[in-house]
Amino acid sequence: MNDSKKLSLVSSLLIGLATVCVVASMFFPWWKMVFYAPQYPEGLNIIVYPNKLDGQIDIINGLNHYIGMANFSEENFPELSYLIYIIGALAVLTLITAVLRSKKVLYGLISIYIIGGLAGVLDLHAALKNYGTNLSSKAPIKIDPFVPPIIGENTVANFVTHSILGTGIYFVIAAFILLLIPLWKDRKK
Repeated sequence: MNDSKKLSLVSSLLIGLATVCVVASMFFPWWKMVFYAPQYPEGLNIIVYPNKLDGQIDIINGLNHYIGMANFSEENFPELSYLIYIIGALAVLTLITAVLRSKKVLYGLISIYIIGGLAGVLDLHAALKNYGTNLSSKAPIKIDPFVPPIIGENTVANFVTHSILGTGIYFVIAAFILLLIPLWKDRKK
């Protein structure tokens, strides 16, 4: 391989560290929604991992029934059944990129990260829109349809919700940044 197209050993190590970040992300929440109300000052959580939901989902589902919102459940998020495998494959591709030390392969990998990130954001937005706008007309409490934000605050009735990124996503962001550094570091002088 032409040396001008080969990444340095330091860049290869940075990409290897990105692999570690991607693997670590699999063990932490990727997104979280916290619901606060006078009767729940400590907050109720929906915590989304790459392969499961956690938090006080039963309580939240019981409350959401009053506004006609569908139940949150792993069955309603088929992505949770395969996302962990996609992340594992991404980790393997990242490791292969570190070993090959090819700039072309690195460009391809960065493209996969960007496309995957955009697909994830669009998928989460679609799910939030579906939950907030497809409210049952038979609900005891009538409210206007709404779309909870992916990041930020929203108020519905007497609940204030905060949507925040989880630790796992910060690991993925760190991995992405680690992939960008070699492009700058190994640029042509």
